[in-house]
Amino acid sequence: MELSIIVTNYRNPELLKICLDSIKKHTDKIVCELIVADSATQEDTEMMMREDYPEIKFFPFSENVGFQALIKKGIEESVGKYVLLLNGDVIVTPFSVEKMLSYIQSNPMIGMVGPKLLNFDGTLQYSCSRFYNPITIVYRRTFLGRFGFAKKHLDWFLMKDCDHSVVMDVDWLMGSSLMIARSAIEKVGLMDPGYFMYMEDVDWCRRFWENGYRVVFYPFAVMHHYHGRGSAKGGVIRSLLLNKLTWVHIFSAIRYFKKFWNKQVPNRQ
Repeated sequence: MELSIIVTNYRNPELLKICLDSIKKHTDKIVCELIVADSATQEDTEMMMREDYPEIKFFPFSENVGFQALIKKGIEESVGKYVLLLNGDVIVTPFSVEKMLSYIQSNPMIGMVGPKLLNFDGTLQYSCSRFYNPITIVYRRTFLGRFGFAKKHLDWFLMKDCDHSVVMDVDWLMGSSLMIARSAIEKVGLMDPGYFMYMEDVDWCRRFWENGYRVVFYPFAVMHHYHGRGSAKGGVIRSLLLNKLTWVHIFSAIRYFKKFWNKQVPNRQ
């Protein structure tokens, strides 16, 4: 089989249904399998999958196992030569999957491809970035991010100085929508299980570059993504005191920087 589509979900059956319906509608000419890996599965999600999508391979988890564990399960249960990873809050548009598949097939050194992601209001979502510096986390998580020098750095981080209407090699892609060659996964390995949530996509992309594979932003394929920043709600102090996701992000960042501290940033020229 040429393509496996793996959808990850966490307690959002309404968006998951929209996601699955968009996949089925816009991949009807592609021979592919569809897999859903669901974290902290609720009864309504399980019932929906059983009654509305019996043809889809469904792997529920009773606990919240984290993003990388869902990806791992999906990949291990899939058979496609290429794998499309999608969050359950992504909506596939006409021809987007075909375009990504055709592009990644065009060059064996393209290990990973990401589409242009749009917010639900049609505005651009910055889904490709440069590698983090420690100061990036500080600016994103504290009041310092309001200052001009910090905004300039964050604009650099989000590649706002680049033309997002053209194909470009990038440091890393948001894990919400990625198409990957299985041969590359077999060489690079799966996502690092040391991450529960956040930074696992950055780590993975960096390892792809270290193994000689290109990571490519491909804007001619477009998808919509409902991107809620759960770890950034409620202000800095409130977030640090009360928001568990903020601490998850911080600890993931610490792991990432410790892991790559003495390693040279991969050259993507």
